[in-house]
Amino acid sequence: MFRLFYPYEYVDSVFMIDYEKLYQKGYKAILFDIDNTLVHHGDDSTREVDELFCYLHKLGFQTLLLTNNDQERVERFIRNIDTLYICDAEKPDSKSYLKALELLKVTKEEAIVIGDQIFTDIYGANKSNIPSILVHFILLPEERNIGIRRYLEFIILAFWKRSKKFRNRLGNIKKEVL
Repeated sequence: MFRLFYPYEYVDSVFMIDYEKLYQKGYKAILFDIDNTLVHHGDDSTREVDELFCYLHKLGFQTLLLTNNDQERVERFIRNIDTLYICDAEKPDSKSYLKALELLKVTKEEAIVIGDQIFTDIYGANKSNIPSILVHFILLPEERNIGIRRYLEFIILAFWKRSKKFRNRLGNIKKEVL
């Protein structure tokens, strides 16, 4: 029932993903959401995010930001990042996901979507048959209200965690914590 909302994997943050393993598995492109995936909603990019993109490009990945944000927001975010983007993407509509693959010249099997929202990022990726990684949304310590959609996501994740068939479909892609 919920399988269109199930991510292939769930991790705490974009920094907890072993991108070398993803690359070794044949992935060539990563489609990132911005807000609450890479940075808190509305924030500019950080040094860590800029370094992540440099690292990904050195590994051989192509990157693309797939966002419902407007162009002004995206251009401000990528000041120090060399990446393609699609703004006003109308996620979870599949059209933008497929357009991203076209721009990157990769197949569905060579791309992966990383985002923080089940009802936009993950659902859109699944409808487009592109593997996905859900990251825990970025929440500032003083924030208390997360909205009803996040509570619904918790319910879906509870079912996902019980489903052996739909969990860990990418293998072990979490970074080893020392």
